[in-house]
Amino acid sequence: MLPFWIALQFLSSLPIRLPGMPTPQELGRSLLFYPLVGLLFGAIMWALNWFLLGTPLLLHAALLLTVWVLLSGGLHLDGLADSADAWLGGFGDRERTLTIMKDPRSGPIAVVTLVLVLLLKFAAVLALIEQQHSLYLIIVPLIGRSAMLGLFLTTPYVRAGGLGQALADHLPRLAGQQVLAISAVACVLIAGLSGVWALVLAAVVFAWLRQVMVRRLGGTTGDTAGAMLELLEMVVLVGLALV
Repeated sequence: MLPFWIALQFLSSLPIRLPGMPTPQELGRSLLFYPLVGLLFGAIMWALNWFLLGTPLLLHAALLLTVWVLLSGGLHLDGLADSADAWLGGFGDRERTLTIMKDPRSGPIAVVTLVLVLLLKFAAVLALIEQQHSLYLIIVPLIGRSAMLGLFLTTPYVRAGGLGQALADHLPRLAGQQVLAISAVACVLIAGLSGVWALVLAAVVFAWLRQVMVRRLGGTTGDTAGAMLELLEMVVLVGLALV
């Protein structure tokens, strides 16, 4: 189960301690457990939602979103901010875009992007609470982290060396496809037809964002993977709140 603990340590802010430095093969296999980490996050959100029943709705939604962000330690929001700055400041140039993504500073476009994404997530979570559709809180994190697995399965990693390269090079392809299929079935079993709608919406957003990455960079980076997860979760949340 070491690959699962690697995935949980990387994707969450939970106090996970590994027995030693993982091998590249273990890092690659950890990608297979990304959907399971998403399912765990979703279960935590669903349980917290029930615990908060009776709380004023605005506070209820704010607390849920706060815990959602804290669970990942803001990791993917950081990737979103870096990608937003890079896409605007890169002026279509691949190398300039990659260089800006390495800069830890955030510009105005990054701040605006984060505010808009979190605002839309908050509004969608609030709507789901009002509609009593708490099961959707389980499938959205699952879909988001499954999409990260799908991205590494289908898209070249463009930064040589480092964790991302090890993940991409040592990911078991067939097992990855099987995990994606199981994750899709789980979404449908949990949410029924709404799960199907969420999967279709996620697939469309995934295909579009992947095309944008490939056109600009020739593949993906850790930052763009994080940005994809945040944008995809936002769109799926909003889409579920509207049906």
